Amino acid sequence: MPGMAAKVVITERQQQVLQTMAFSRNCPQGLAHRAEIILLAFEGLTNEESAQKLRCERHGVGIWRTRWQKAFPRLTVIECVEKPPALRDAIEEVLGDLPRAGCGGTFTAEQIAQILAVACEPPEKSGRPVTHWTPRELADEVIQRGIVPSISVRHVGRFLKDGGPSATQEPVLAQRQTQGRGRLRAASA
Repeated sequence: MPGMAAKVVITERQQQVLQTMAFSRNCPQGLAHRAEIILLAFEGLTNEESAQKLRCERHGVGIWRTRWQKAFPRLTVIECVEKPPALRDAIEEVLGDLPRAGCGGTFTAEQIAQILAVACEPPEKSGRPVTHWTPRELADEVIQRGIVPSISVRHVGRFLKDGGPSATQEPVLAQRQTQGRGRLRAASA
């Protein structure tokens, strides 16, 4: 048997913001859907009725109702003391996705910047017997310098190809020559 649904209370301004979100073409679909859940709950629909009307799971409706109920006191304070845009931002935060679990990035932005800085140096400066960095040589060098404890040749190759983690659309450091021996050459951005 289902438990008690969380009681949803909203102010007039909150209702206006929720209606704007629910029926806006510019609002992300997930936020618009959740705004509708809260509006239907305020109208008195049960979780089952809301789920049926919105074609979603009853359990999900209950989660968003509970989340709204817990956030309502904070939203009311924001509405009373902040400027109007702050209320919309706060509602978007309440109805937004929570951070998801998963593996974080392997390297910090500083480490990536240091790897790319080494790639900009001539390899001869590091005592390497090559004229241009290869992913293998660069991986060995950044490990030797203690920038990272370990890094795969393939990962270094991605940095060279991509120019770092989505920093630019153009290759920053190394490109294959289309003619000749296919050596890597350093290119400046």
